[in-house]
Order: sequence, then C-alpha cells, then structure tokens
Amino acid sequence: MALPLDGIVVLDLTRALAGPYATALLADLGATIIKVESKKGGDSTRAWPPFEGAHSLYFDSVNRNKSSIAIDFYSPEGAALLRRMALDADVVIENFKPGTMAEMGLDPAELRAEKPSLIVASVSGFGSTGPLAQAAGLDQVAQGMSGLMSVTGEDAEHPTRVGVPIVDIYAGVFTAVGIAAALVGRERTGVGATVETSLLEAAIAVSAFQGQRYLSTGEVPQPQGNNHPVLAPYGVFATADIPIIIAAGNDRHFQQLAELLGEPGLADEPEFATGRARSGHRQELTARLEQLLAARPGLEWVDELRRIGIPAGPILNYEQVFRDPQVRHLDMVKQLTRRDGSALPLLRGPITVDGVAPSVHKAPPALGEDTRAVLDRLGLTAEQIEGLLAAGIVTEPAD
Repeated sequence: MALPLDGIVVLDLTRALAGPYATALLADLGATIIKVESKKGGDSTRAWPPFEGAHSLYFDSVNRNKSSIAIDFYSPEGAALLRRMALDADVVIENFKPGTMAEMGLDPAELRAEKPSLIVASVSGFGSTGPLAQAAGLDQVAQGMSGLMSVTGEDAEHPTRVGVPIVDIYAGVFTAVGIAAALVGRERTGVGATVETSLLEAAIAVSAFQGQRYLSTGEVPQPQGNNHPVLAPYGVFATADIPIIIAAGNDRHFQQLAELLGEPGLADEPEFATGRARSGHRQELTARLEQLLAARPGLEWVDELRRIGIPAGPILNYEQVFRDPQVRHLDMVKQLTRRDGSALPLLRGPITVDGVAPSVHKAPPALGEDTRAVLDRLGLTAEQIEGLLAAGIVTEPAD
C-alpha cells in the first residue's frame, strides 16, 4: 500500500530521543529516513542502557525503519558530503544547539536559499532565541521547568517526573506534525519552510487545562496523585483485591455507577449530585465507593463497568501489558532480526492509515550499516565510495 510520505527523503541529523522519535513516526508513514551519525560512536543513545548484549534498547526503541551512514562531520570532505546530502533531501531535521548547523556548513537559511523547496526542522532545549537559547536542555529539566512535575505525584512536597521521557516524545510528535504540515504547504506553493519547536515549548503546550486554569483564574494547580485533577470519581480505587481505574466523568455515568454498586441513592445526595459537588467532596466520595467496591474482585468490577459503558481498567505492569488480549489483537509487537542475526521484538508505530497498521520492515541499524547504499543512492560511483571509505571520511561496520 502506498503510504502518505512515500518518496519523501528525510536527512536525520538528530540523536537521543525527541528527534529520533519524530523521524520514526515519519518512517512509519512511508518517508525514507537517512540517519547521519558521527563515525566516532554515532548517536549517543547507542551507549545508553538498558542493553541486550551489545545492543542499546534505548536506541532500538526509536530507530526502526531507518538507514545509517557514519561520517566524519568535521573533515572538509565530510562537510561537503553532508551538504550534498542535505540538498538532495526533502527534509533536514536536527536537534543541535542553535547555531551548530551553521558551524557545520549547514546554515538553514543558506540551504533554503539554495533549495527553496527544502524543509528544515529543528528541536532545541529552550528555543532558538532568548536567554536560555544556548543552554543544554533535557527531558526532565523541561518537565521541571514547565510545571509538569508540579502537578505530578502525591502532593506538592514531592514533585514527580513522568515515568517515560514524555517531553522528548511530545516534542518529537509536534516536530513530525510540523514537518507533515510543511510538506502539505510545499505541495501548494512549491516552497519549503523552517519548522521549530523546543522541549520547553512542548512541555508547556501539554499543560492543557492546567495551564489555562492558572492563566484564567490565577489558581496554581496542585498534584492530585492518582485522581483526575478536576473530575470525580475519576482515578484509582481499591477493590477486594487489586486497585482499578474508574472514570465516571459525568452525571449519567455516576448514576450508573451508583446503581451498579447497589447504592442508587448515592447519586441524589447533595454532596455528590453534580460534578462540581463531587469534585469538592472527593475524599468522602472515594471512601464511600471503596467500601462498596470491596465486595468484589477488581477485574469483575472492570467487566461490569465496561458492560454498562463506564470507562474502567486495571493497572498493568509491562509484562501484563504485552499479555493483554487487546494489545495482542492490535499486533503492536513485530519480530525483527538485526544485522548480526540477533532477534529483536520491537514495537510498531501507533498510526494506522486506511486500516493498515504501520510495518516495521527494517531493524534499527548498526552504526554505518547503510553507508554504501546511501552513497550509491546519492549518485556516487563505486570508486568514489571506496575512496571515501579508504580515507575514513565515511565508515561501515567491520563485519
């Protein structure tokens, strides 16, 4: 099946997570991703745990469906090759500190002046301008500075990071959306664009109603633990055996919940009759509900709640996640083989197009695994490629 981004070539100069997550999504949608890495170790996450043997699973998790070429960035020949590759691409994406691209001979303004149809996308820590433009930025720093940690955790004295690098992930998603929009615009005008986001902007953007609450009312949101910050009952509740999540987010759902629990009059009590009242009496409501929920095991309640249309579910660890019947039905785990012959079960991407889920057709590459193929695609002769390899301008795996 033809995918939306078939034929689009992306030169990927990113490393770590935000940029590679963006290009993984673009690859899922059909783009050809050429991952350019320094021959001196490549993407920094190749050295990050967790490991399976010599393989970084951190790296593997976001580098599916990509080709790797290893280059000596800072040699004159390597810089010239890199510029040629950039001008041959539809999209160049990078996440260096602002100004680094220009130092490498890849100033985005110059590239776009030479090729107006080119799209250049950048992910920085704090934005390309301002007092922190040159500061190093990482996911947890952005979580802390954006307010996300201040609303996560049990109480205000114990701010907590989200358990995955959520800011990197969202910055990657926003970058992919920006690139896709720029590609649509180019179809209309023939002219590319410069797309930018930062970890800080991405983190603040996902504040949603929490940020809006402060802007409109001056109220500083506080953490609510495992409860929804404004809706009730919506959160984690104890049962006879395991905690479960119940999300009765409106009056009708609460009435149904009360009937299911055998206490229909609960929905008529003044403290619980409306969403605003329930939110204001959350602790009392939780205690009443948990008394009733203690009568049966959690998974039985989940089945009953789902039967009457109330969102509910258990809290699963990752072992349980990948055994879950719905997850198995979605076929999210694909079986790959790395270049060295080792097996790799890998998550596919999350975007389905025309009823077809994204494939994982190529395992995350070894450093420089596709150097020859990338240069051949660029139009270099076999002799030129051998010369670059012999001179150490580009490298490939030894075996």
